[in-house]
Amino acid sequence: MTGFETGALEELRQVESELNTRWPETKIEPSLDRIRALADILGDPQGSYPVVHVGGTNGKTSTSRMIDSLLTRIGLRTGRYTSPHLQLATERISVDGAPISPERYVEIYRDVEPYLSIVDARGDVPMSKFEVLTGMAFAAFADAPVDAAVIEVGMGGSWDATNIADGRIAVITPIGIDHVEYLGGDLAGIAEEKAGIIKPGAVAVMAKQDPAVEQVLLRRCAEVDATVARLGSEFGVIQRDIAVGGQMLRLQGLAGEYDEVFLPLHGAHQAANAALALAAVEAFFGAGPDRQLDIEAVREAFATATSPGRLERVRTAPTVLVDAAHNPQGAEALAKALDEEFGFRKLVAVVGVMQEKDAVGILSALEPVVHEVVLTSNSSPRAMDPDLLAGIAIPIFGDDRMVVQPHLDDAIEEAVRLAEESDDGDIVSGGGVVVTGSVVTAGDARALFGKEPS
Repeated sequence: MTGFETGALEELRQVESELNTRWPETKIEPSLDRIRALADILGDPQGSYPVVHVGGTNGKTSTSRMIDSLLTRIGLRTGRYTSPHLQLATERISVDGAPISPERYVEIYRDVEPYLSIVDARGDVPMSKFEVLTGMAFAAFADAPVDAAVIEVGMGGSWDATNIADGRIAVITPIGIDHVEYLGGDLAGIAEEKAGIIKPGAVAVMAKQDPAVEQVLLRRCAEVDATVARLGSEFGVIQRDIAVGGQMLRLQGLAGEYDEVFLPLHGAHQAANAALALAAVEAFFGAGPDRQLDIEAVREAFATATSPGRLERVRTAPTVLVDAAHNPQGAEALAKALDEEFGFRKLVAVVGVMQEKDAVGILSALEPVVHEVVLTSNSSPRAMDPDLLAGIAIPIFGDDRMVVQPHLDDAIEEAVRLAEESDDGDIVSGGGVVVTGSVVTAGDARALFGKEPS
């Protein structure tokens, strides 16, 4: 399935098995003590390079990848830490714009492993899997060494393990309601937690936000004397034209305009992510009228930007798209992009969600642009039972617009058949399929279509 050696993958699986004995990423005990203790033993590797810290609810990974691409094209050696992964754990830790090898992943884990029991013994709660992975990423970037690290928040902000890094640039993508079981359902409260990554004297580069969220973020910036740059005020998208394979942009940066920027990703939300990434990198280098980034480097960075599992085409005739939307806000952005940029005669959605997610919100966002839906499951033990999902979907889609297929491969096959079928049963062209509802669903679909982890 991948180009990796069987032995390396076996060792990787063994390490993942050991990591999986720890608390999963869906279980947290709010404290930075454990990750600080590990980092202290390792020599505080997170302090050996400047950090661009990316938080928010939606768009974090895409924005992180664009920042990485920009920094790389400008000539820096980069590290990038993102989560969760789509297919292989190595995707989480990237150096020079590419995931580290399974061999290197295993090597880093074995290097830090002797110290984990020391940290575990110091408190009542042992280190979680995410805390260990964060320590591994910090160490990997110091060993490389990198010139800059792009660090994506795992969950929340203040208490996230990544927050021991002193991000001189704090990027806040759109904040919405997600992870209710840990962050609560109050938008202002969620914003308060996520605002914790804005450090004293940092530059806060912010996407457009709900007014209540923006108020919280601006208050945090005032408290810590952070400089504020907001999408739609200090920078933004001046013009956006849909193009073959993506979109052509004219962006207003902090230091000037950048025109004829092709982005091979779909959706207005990705254009906004691009503006956010551009402003973050300008701020990183000290934006000003005489500090505009090289336009050719910017164009090349965006033209080569990728975001696997984000409206990614994995098949043609019929077109099959994969998208990792896993909350209502993400599903709304997906639906808008599908409506504006794809002229499908008939669109069928394959949807598999996690038990704790807002399935009603996700399905309701997709309903206006989808003709039929195939409800399914994914490989996670936390996947929602498709029959339960069907019960949720009936009031939204009705019996005649939905099908249940418990296995993802069968669900995709059924969706392709439905997309190619006309009302009178004939096979016609112009149909499309979108596989969505969860990062795991998107990753499983990529694997089914033979896509390599990236």
